[in-house]
Formats: sequence, C-alpha cells, structure tokens
Amino acid sequence: MEQNILSLILSFSWAFLIAVFAVPSIIRVAHLKNILDQPNLRTVHESLTPRLGGLAMFAGFMSALTIFSDLYNGVQQLLAGCIILFFIGLKDDMVPISALKKFAVQLLATGIVMFMADIRITSFQGIFGIGELQIGISYAFTFFVIIGITNSINLIDGLDGLAGTIVVIISATFGVYFVLYGGEAYGNYAAVAFCLIGGLLGFLRYNFHKATIFMGDTGSLLCGFIVSVLAIQFIEMRMVPAAPSVALGILFIPLFDTIRVSVIRILKGNSPFIPDKNHIHHRLLGMGFNQISTVLILAILNLAVILFVVNFGEWGNLSLLLVLLAFSVVLSIFLGVYRPRGTVKNVSKV
Repeated sequence: MEQNILSLILSFSWAFLIAVFAVPSIIRVAHLKNILDQPNLRTVHESLTPRLGGLAMFAGFMSALTIFSDLYNGVQQLLAGCIILFFIGLKDDMVPISALKKFAVQLLATGIVMFMADIRITSFQGIFGIGELQIGISYAFTFFVIIGITNSINLIDGLDGLAGTIVVIISATFGVYFVLYGGEAYGNYAAVAFCLIGGLLGFLRYNFHKATIFMGDTGSLLCGFIVSVLAIQFIEMRMVPAAPSVALGILFIPLFDTIRVSVIRILKGNSPFIPDKNHIHHRLLGMGFNQISTVLILAILNLAVILFVVNFGEWGNLSLLLVLLAFSVVLSIFLGVYRPRGTVKNVSKV
C-alpha cells in the first residue's frame, strides 16, 4: 500500500511539473505563430488567447502514466484512444474541423477501449430490475456513455478554470475509490486519475481568471474520454453500493448541464447541437455572479452532490436516482426563474 501511494505521489508530481513548466513555452510559441483564439460576441476573453493548453496536460499525463504505472487492464488501450483524440483536438484548435470528423474520431477511440480492452458496462446492477446486459446492449450503452461524457466535459469548458476544476473533483473522487477498493484488478486506474489531476493542476495555474491559455478541444476531449473510462471502471469494480447512481452523482454538473440544455433546445424546436447561452454557467453569470464565483459555486455544488451519494449509497440505485432527478428538476426550475440582466458575454461550446 505504501509503495502504491508513493507511486501515485510521483505520478501526480511528475504530471504537474511537466504541465506547469510546459505552458509558458506553449503560450510563447502560440503568440509567435499566431495560433490564438479570437474574441467575439460569445466569448468572455477580450484579448487573443492561445487554445493549446491541452498540449501541456497531455504531455504531463502521458509521460507520468507511462513512467510510473503498469499498463494493464485496458490502460494501454486507453492511452491509444487518448493519442487519437489528442491529435484531432489539436487540429481543431489550430484549424477548425467539422463536428462529423470529430465524432468519427471519438467513435474510433471508443471502439478501441470497448472492443480491444473490453471496457464496457456489463450490468445495470438492479436498476429498474435490470441485471446483466446482453452483449449487444452492453456495447451500445457503453458507446452512448463514453460519447456522452466526453462531450459533456467539452460543453462545460465555457469559463476560465471551470472544466479543469470540475474534472479535478471528479478524477480525485474516482481516484480515491480506486486506491481504497481497486486492488490488483483496478488499482492502476488510481494512477490514471492522479496523473490527470497533476496535468490539470499544472494547466489551471494559468487558466483561472484571467486566463492566459485555454485547454481547447485538445484538453476537453482528452479529459472527457479519460473520465468516461474511469466512470465505467468504477461501476464495473462493483465494490461500492449503488455504484451506477454514485457515478452519476460524481459526474453531476457536466451531465446535468448537458441534459438540461439539450432538453431546452429540443422543446424550443431547435437542434440540440445549435449553440446558445443556456448553460448553467451562463445562468449564474446572468444572475450577477462573476467568473470566479460561478466556478466556485459549481465546484461546491458538485462536491455537495458527491458527498450525498457517497454517504447514502446504501439507499440503493433507484432511491439515489430519484433523489438526483428531483434535485435536477428543482435546480432547473430555479435557474429558469432568473433571466440574464442585459447581455452576458460568455463562451458557449455547443
């Protein structure tokens, strides 16, 4: 156990140091080569800002994991998927590409972890009376989960430090569970979680308001993909009561925001993929909160939901799901009561 903790500390430290020292060079090169995000009516930043923060995160995460961790139980295939997503995200941050091409690459990365590593959700663990899933349904549902979580992280990347902070909280929660209950089968996913945290914290040093660099699609797709695999392995570990519902609680903010804005757009007769300013951070900004306060509120909210599902897991999957659903409805109503005062300039991914 002590050796594992030491390995995690080294992994985290390495990833953090690589990221924190890489970002200034990336910023300098981005300005020299004019690889910058242009301010517009939908952005909060008012100056040209690099979008290549994912480069530093990827360098820290990948190098730390390959040096200090054992690449078994699907981690090797996870890294392969990360590399593919890294390059498509990097290209999109430099030269915008179509959503269809990004989706195709996400499909490829998802296929690698599902079919080559057999990382998939095999059971609903009694939710609605459903136990083990037929293999076809298992693959289809896992595909939906990975794509959904990956893009939900991409969508909350709308304020300085928001996506990075939420992913740190999510990864830390999963990481602690893997340390405590992972054993030999899932213990190496603790390293995955803490390597990601190290890379993110090194990046966040430069990303909080006022940010000098953004993570871009390079970082958000990478974070979303890793978090989705962590969530699936957490559920499959089956060492935590009501693991599926607990996982939903851990991922509450990105999932709630994505589902909420999609439902609103559909009810308005719009495509769920058309950008707007209905994200949860838009609503909080519209209430008068500044960027830092908004990030802190959402981080505290996610932490509160995590503490709830962790402490009341013995209630069972269905009870936790009903509580999360009721809370989501109440929160949606509360957000809908307030209308933005004036024009709020925000980032909206989709």
